[in-house]
Amino acid sequence: MSVTAASGFTANGVACGIKPSGDLDLSLVATADGRPVAAAAVFTQNRLTAAPVVTTASHLARSGGRAAAVVLNSGCANAATGLQGSQDAEEMTALVAAELGCAPDEVLVCSTGLIGYLLPMDAVRRGVAPLVAGRGDDEAAGRRAAEAIMTTDTRPKEVLVERDGFRVGGMAKGAAMLAPNMATMLAVLTTDAAVAPDRLTELLRAAVADSFNAITVDGCTSTNDTVIVLASGTAGDVDKRALETALAEACLDLARQMVGDAEGHTKVVTVEVVGALSDDEARAGARKVAESQLVKCSWYGNDPYWGRVASELGTAGIAFEADKLSIRYGDHVVARGGVAAAVDEAALAAYMAGPELHVVANLGIGDGRARLLTNDLTHAYIDENMGTS
Repeated sequence: MSVTAASGFTANGVACGIKPSGDLDLSLVATADGRPVAAAAVFTQNRLTAAPVVTTASHLARSGGRAAAVVLNSGCANAATGLQGSQDAEEMTALVAAELGCAPDEVLVCSTGLIGYLLPMDAVRRGVAPLVAGRGDDEAAGRRAAEAIMTTDTRPKEVLVERDGFRVGGMAKGAAMLAPNMATMLAVLTTDAAVAPDRLTELLRAAVADSFNAITVDGCTSTNDTVIVLASGTAGDVDKRALETALAEACLDLARQMVGDAEGHTKVVTVEVVGALSDDEARAGARKVAESQLVKCSWYGNDPYWGRVASELGTAGIAFEADKLSIRYGDHVVARGGVAAAVDEAALAAYMAGPELHVVANLGIGDGRARLLTNDLTHAYIDENMGTS
């Protein structure tokens, strides 16, 4: 189970005609009784901000951090659509509110798909009534909701974290334009723990920092990135530390699923930089390596070419001393003191051929450390992104 795992929530997904394929394309996560609960969200930092992002942020501000539902569509981002796009996002929330019996400001909205195209609102209008009427609290309903937000994803992404007395469930989509901060991604999480909106916002920001903000596929940040969490409170007060760790675990699980479904990838790669002057400098170094096309191509070719890693670190704008640098792939140290180290070539080749790599660069000059999740760069990624169709 996913978003419906936490008590007090329902979900659904329908095909309303936004996608020409006829696949599910309209999704809903809502409280079982249609009443608003504590809500929080984190958004893209792209200044080409999509209409649904602006609408959701304004609704949360007006409602005091409370929401009864999130309506999401795939197949159209409703980004770079001007005033009409804003009106369409608002209409989506009003349509859902009318069916649920809540205020429009208590409905949040997300969209994903192609940029620069208006939503086919006739299709949305047709879809909302059956979307709301068909919602359920079972696993199948949660799966429909997760499938309806997919674009180039090959599979739905769901999570359930259980703790003593409460649950955190969630769903997400994302397979490309994945970069700090956040990605071409949408995520909705639910919990039955009781928590105030302000505290929920703090917990979500902390959870996102080490999950969705710690992945990169292609260095591109989308216009629509949104992570939303709703808290029904039906489980009552819970240990706040337990809730913090559960929410962080759920976000990290979904982030890993995104990287594991990245367009055209053959490897999931963890890039870790340690021994930096600060955590911020470690993050900058890790991102420089993780987004290097040269490095990513070498991973695709099963080549542990550490020189490319070292070169990127040397241009990352961080403190760097070549003679203190060491680099390893898994347990295989390929460079020490800034020069090549002797390795077991056969064992290293076998490691590089695997589906997961762990690259650790030790700068040897401090205590700063950071970790990013990324992928290799393949021909298939190019094929997927050559056009809009």
